[in-house]
Amino acid sequence: MLRYKLFVLLVVVGAYGASAQELFVQTEPASNMPAKSVGVRLSNWMMDEQATARVNYHLIPELMWGVNKYLMIHAEGFVSNRINTNALVVEGGGLYAKYRFYSRDAVKRHFRMAVFGRVSVNNADIHQEEIQTNGHNSGYQIGGIATSLLHKTAISGSVYYHHALNNLNSNEIPATAERSAINYSLSGGRLMLPKSYTGYGQVNMNIMMEVLGQVLAPGGKQYMDLAPSVQFIFNSQTRVDIGYKYELFGNMLRTAPNGFILRVEHLLFNVL
Repeated sequence: MLRYKLFVLLVVVGAYGASAQELFVQTEPASNMPAKSVGVRLSNWMMDEQATARVNYHLIPELMWGVNKYLMIHAEGFVSNRINTNALVVEGGGLYAKYRFYSRDAVKRHFRMAVFGRVSVNNADIHQEEIQTNGHNSGYQIGGIATSLLHKTAISGSVYYHHALNNLNSNEIPATAERSAINYSLSGGRLMLPKSYTGYGQVNMNIMMEVLGQVLAPGGKQYMDLAPSVQFIFNSQTRVDIGYKYELFGNMLRTAPNGFILRVEHLLFNVL
């Protein structure tokens, strides 16, 4: 019971919003990037491996395309030092798409819903029970997101189904391991700066708290993570995220559940 009280308290304390759209670090909101825009995103994950003193480094570069106000597409690459500790190795890639199908907008508030999916291929060794198609497993995911924005406060939740396939290079999932999981997230945050807007050139600072979880099916093993973050937006088009993710509780094998993320993203508007 204490765990679930903590879950609710941390999300309420960490509420965040933006005047025009909500942006989260660990998850995507129901809103899309601007139509006819393109973007580049570099996500750097530095995760502490539990069994050794090494740091697992994962680099995920992305090309992003705002097709229209309803649809956005990301092409992702997966690079890490997992296979070779002395060098970065390309492990695979994926495609992510999100379609916003519902909006209820008003002055300084909105409620939006979207569906999303990802397909990925990966050639890394399978070294944990956690299923993660964004950099570790070949497979797919499909799910939905709902996001509510009220002035400077936003809360977003998602639920999605994960299914893992065998990785390339004969890296197969063990016969005793689960291949499917249900993931969930609850994210919130608050716009801290500026206190009042005078122009698009002002630096925005957002703080946020996100809760992330996974339940393996049908075995029932699970974990829950807590992820505080700070975010800066420059000239309304360049974004820098700094966050930390750590495990609140869990009973599945995860080689490196705790660590930092540093992300840089830049958008070009009306280029397509």
